Amino acid sequence: MASKPLDMSVPVMPAEWRDFVALTKPRVMSLVVFTGLCGLLVAPGHIHPVLGFTAILCIALGAGAAGALNQWYEADVDAKMKRTAGRPLPAGRMERQSALHFGVGLSFFSVILMGLATNWLAAAILAASILFYVIIYTIWLKPRTPQNIVIGGAAGAFPALIGWAAVTGDIATLPVLLFLLVFLWTPPHFWSLALFVKTDYAAAGIPMLPVVSGPKTTRTQIFLYTLPMVAAAIAPWPLGLAGPIYGISALILNGIFLYLALRVGLRGGSQDENMAPEKRLFGFSVLYLFLQFGALVADKWVL
Repeated sequence: MASKPLDMSVPVMPAEWRDFVALTKPRVMSLVVFTGLCGLLVAPGHIHPVLGFTAILCIALGAGAAGALNQWYEADVDAKMKRTAGRPLPAGRMERQSALHFGVGLSFFSVILMGLATNWLAAAILAASILFYVIIYTIWLKPRTPQNIVIGGAAGAFPALIGWAAVTGDIATLPVLLFLLVFLWTPPHFWSLALFVKTDYAAAGIPMLPVVSGPKTTRTQIFLYTLPMVAAAIAPWPLGLAGPIYGISALILNGIFLYLALRVGLRGGSQDENMAPEKRLFGFSVLYLFLQFGALVADKWVL
């Protein structure tokens, strides 16, 4: 699906700083920054606090750049969806070209600063995460396949790898497991949201799984993806990569997640407008990731 120009009948107002902040998707960025920070804090070795702060800043700027380029490309799609119609571009508060320049500028700045401040492996992974989100997910997968969020979930899974690499200059088993955790967490998290906003995606012509395959298949897939996610989440403990604080937290958090996912899965093709189980799973899934990564940091710094 080619990107289309916005309706020129909508007046474009001079952009304010708040609009540029909105382009970076700050709510999404908070989770990205947190997982990147956790990857940095649990990595072996030492990094100067100033350089550590710079690395996290680069992760935030890179995530913001990806968000801005996503909104630049999808401005016409965002205009068709209730939950995104108020964004700066579809609302006519910013020129589309400004969003493009802002996103490209942030991308180059974040990658170069990461390389100069830490190492070029961390910078390369940051660059890969931006390109993956913009080109592989936004431009290629999202408008073409209901599996878009499955493969595209890799984009949000990179920060822990980046944080680790910023300290060590290499990649090890633990950050790979953290990558897999976020990668496998993304489908249950996102599809639980998509189930109760599927009319938005249908109106915009986006082939999300609930639109293409229906609620029953989506709910089944949510539960099935939860199983390997749970395995990836618990694995660091028996492998000796994390201690009891993380292990006990992982058992509790994943037990709750599995229960909520099972409740969603058992609903099958129910057309209940309430969507209470899906909303509970979506809400917990955000808290889950914060607590799971937080437990990993506590495990290292408390024991």
